[in-house]
Amino acid sequence: MLFAFAVLLIFQCLGEAISHALALPVPGPVIGMLLLFLALLLSPTLMEKIEATGNALLSHLSLLFVPAGVGIMAAASSVEGHWLAVLASLVIGTTLTLAVTALVLRLLWRNTPPEPIADPALPGGAQAQTANSVKALVSTPVNTPETTPTKAG
Repeated sequence: MLFAFAVLLIFQCLGEAISHALALPVPGPVIGMLLLFLALLLSPTLMEKIEATGNALLSHLSLLFVPAGVGIMAAASSVEGHWLAVLASLVIGTTLTLAVTALVLRLLWRNTPPEPIADPALPGGAQAQTANSVKALVSTPVNTPETTPTKAG
């Protein structure tokens, strides 16, 4: 576990050093995370060594937001007169995030072939129909009160 913490801190420090040395507008931890990602792609054994520690950190992720929350509360007086700008940025940022996420998801789903689904009407629930054939079945007209013939009596 100590080795994994050391690896994570080394990559964070490398990112900070690169960001500071090159005067990049990107935070050092972000650069460190990208470097760590590349190292994990190139060395699967490194991933095996730090996976357990990474999962332990992720299980306590909410605790890592406490210092940021305290910092926001401490700096609340400096944004006291700018509440409208803060609220607008929160609403616009959230809306843009949702829109971009929806667009990316739509693009990913468009390139995914339909998977076969089980037909409960067939014995054993055989996978005989695809999503496209189900769509065709769903789009067939159904007798509704407007289209159902009535018996004239």
